[in-house]
Amino acid sequence: NCAALPEGLLESELFGHVKGAFTGAVSSKKGKFALADGGTIFLDEIGTMSPAVQAKLLRVLQEREFEPLGAERTEKVDLRVVAASNRDLRRMVTEGRFLEDLFYRLSVIPIHIPPLRERRDDIPALTDHFIGKHNQRTGKRIEKVEDAVLEAFRGYDWPGNVRELENTVERAVVLSPDPVITRREISLLGVTEATPVGLPSLKLHQNVDWVERETITRALQRAAGIKKDAAELLGISQRALSYYLAKHHIE
Repeated sequence: NCAALPEGLLESELFGHVKGAFTGAVSSKKGKFALADGGTIFLDEIGTMSPAVQAKLLRVLQEREFEPLGAERTEKVDLRVVAASNRDLRRMVTEGRFLEDLFYRLSVIPIHIPPLRERRDDIPALTDHFIGKHNQRTGKRIEKVEDAVLEAFRGYDWPGNVRELENTVERAVVLSPDPVITRREISLLGVTEATPVGLPSLKLHQNVDWVERETITRALQRAAGIKKDAAELLGISQRALSYYLAKHHIE
């Protein structure tokens, strides 16, 4: 996930480094490109890459080679690169924020996945999938959502896309006292008829945890899942956000 790491760490993660390349580099480390040699690497949120890292990636795609940080040698690789972004890369090219050559190198076989609001028929199947996923994680036994919930889901525009749907279902699974999720457990951003669920208990630490999780979830939804943007909305560092994500098991 390119958005999850600062530029310096991302470069080291992708291309690797040699011992002494920077402060804290006490040993050499292979990067993801070297580890993926002969296989496939998936780069998510590629639109968040800095121009410097974009240029290095372009070299990998064009020349099939790169240099680890601090190294004097060039390494050859043979791999397939699959990239994804929820940003408009073509517009970023015209704005000078994404390398044109890299854009066309990545666009060999483009696959456009429409936003959730344009494929509302997928919502019931995705909802069932996320219920099963979070049942397993939480130990709950939620069976389904009531018809009124599915109607609300179909009528909502989902600005946070599939991530927002999953976060909404996960929250409902955690809060629902019954096997069927009702409208009471659902809270959609900007939908005034949704009934607020309130605090989960009178235990202070449980309420603090709930507020932290709810606030972080909403920030991620507003930022379309991009952690750097979510951290800015929350007024905290990316490192602090990573701590809270791990603490509350938010993916």
